[in-house]
Amino acid sequence: MKKLTRGAYAEPGTTISYKTGTWRTQRPIYTHRPAPCHAACPAGEDPQHWLAKLDEGNPRQAWESLVNANPLPAITGRVCPHPCESACNRGQYDQALAIHSVERYLGDLAIEHSWPYPAECPDPKARRVAIVGAGPAGLSCAWQLTRLGFHATVFDQLSQAGGTLHTIPGYRLPKDVVGNEIGRLLEAGIEFKPNHRIGKHIDVVDLQTDFDSVFLAPGMMQSREWNIDGVTPQDLHDGLNLLKVWMDIGELPEMKSAAVVGGGNTAIDIARVLRRCGVDTHIVIHSGMPGPDTPPEDAMRAIPREIEQALEEGVQIHDHHGIKRLILRGEKVTGIEMTRMRKLPDANGRLQRVAFEGTESILHVDQVIPAIGQRVDSRGMENLIKGRSAFKVDEWGLIEGSNRVHAGGDAIEGNSGTVTEAVGNGRIAAIAIAHKLSDQALPAPATGKPVEYSSLNVEYFEPSPRAEQPLLRVEQRAGEEEIEAGLEKSEAAHEAKRCLSCGSCMSCDNCWTLCPDSAVLMATDPAYTKSHYVFDYDYCKGCGLCAHECPTGFIRMQIEP
Repeated sequence: MKKLTRGAYAEPGTTISYKTGTWRTQRPIYTHRPAPCHAACPAGEDPQHWLAKLDEGNPRQAWESLVNANPLPAITGRVCPHPCESACNRGQYDQALAIHSVERYLGDLAIEHSWPYPAECPDPKARRVAIVGAGPAGLSCAWQLTRLGFHATVFDQLSQAGGTLHTIPGYRLPKDVVGNEIGRLLEAGIEFKPNHRIGKHIDVVDLQTDFDSVFLAPGMMQSREWNIDGVTPQDLHDGLNLLKVWMDIGELPEMKSAAVVGGGNTAIDIARVLRRCGVDTHIVIHSGMPGPDTPPEDAMRAIPREIEQALEEGVQIHDHHGIKRLILRGEKVTGIEMTRMRKLPDANGRLQRVAFEGTESILHVDQVIPAIGQRVDSRGMENLIKGRSAFKVDEWGLIEGSNRVHAGGDAIEGNSGTVTEAVGNGRIAAIAIAHKLSDQALPAPATGKPVEYSSLNVEYFEPSPRAEQPLLRVEQRAGEEEIEAGLEKSEAAHEAKRCLSCGSCMSCDNCWTLCPDSAVLMATDPAYTKSHYVFDYDYCKGCGLCAHECPTGFIRMQIEP
């Protein structure tokens, strides 16, 4: 047995001479519980862990810990809505940690220093998995499988990997960041097959024959049909295709004013691009603006900070509005008639949006641009998608009715459309594929409620302001220049120190020094004992002082059996 040491005040003549454990009605236990940031991350990141590595002065180890879950931190650190920050307990104390900013910092640092991804190239004889689609979900799945020793081959209809990442404007996500991060990722041992279109160059049935498993992440590349009472303008352009044109050639069709229909990220992106081209831009959306007075299910789906920046840049948003009719001259739009929308119960009691009569208004525009979502191009996958607009999958991404084909990203039902969720879809599917190919049972679902703010003793922490990324002034925002700058080294280190280490031991010695019965032993070899501290229940009388004074909620009291 390795040596254990008692609390700092355990001197001869103290209660160490008297075993008081028989008095106890409850006992303290060390219990690691998930931090709320970890539980809230769609990609499965554990920010607490990599923030701790950064706080120790090991940025490369922090990045390696981060990419074990999410291989695209420089990308997600820019475009993720960061629900981890909304969940952060520190937000109830002063300000939430700037987790996404530190994530971006580490991703950019890895690009700057060309850090190789921490994985060995798989054995040529390893089991082989085919992945269709080189967007975030497909790349994530390929990376996780590579880490686990499988051979991943990624097929994509385009000449470069990245999928819809290439439709995100450069002022949010610079092209060189996408190219550098994905390029280094592919070098980790992922085989990439560009210019392979499913249904034309490759077929799912053939992939199932040639590979041990298949993961489908084709995205939603087919525009939905759009009209108002059967009327479609002659020169209709949808938002996603316009973004592709802008990203490819930096130009848009000539227009002076436009109404963008939709409230997702694509709608916001094209609206902001139009403003940069001098277009008087309006967004028309049935939903409401995000805020405390809008139920989450009724709010625009776009990232709130992107909505805020769009408003700053002069985009006008007509929320809770619908288009009643198009005003045409010939087959060209000259305006739209809008009406306010409200929710009313239908005959079955379900809430439906209906026009609020008497609220009509005219908006003069020369383009209407629908950005109402896309659907999966089902060619070559008809037997799997079964007439739906997206794949129906279980919690492991397995397509309904299939035993070897998984799917993820925008192509599955219920997906939020964020890059981070797509990364998480790929990771989860890879875990399932790896277990199945290894004849192992799937891991049990994670249990344990995240640590609540009330479990922490924040008296041991000092108030500290959050580090904010510099933002270009509105008048400086033009073209493709990135509007948000990254954190400096000192600022990233500052954020790492602000972490409250929720649910994890931070080796503060409080339980060891404050126990009145010297019933806490310090392990001189934590690797041996699996903990920094061990309770000696012969002397613990269950007073609960250790749990009360634990800063991080790592100790909880348990009723004696």
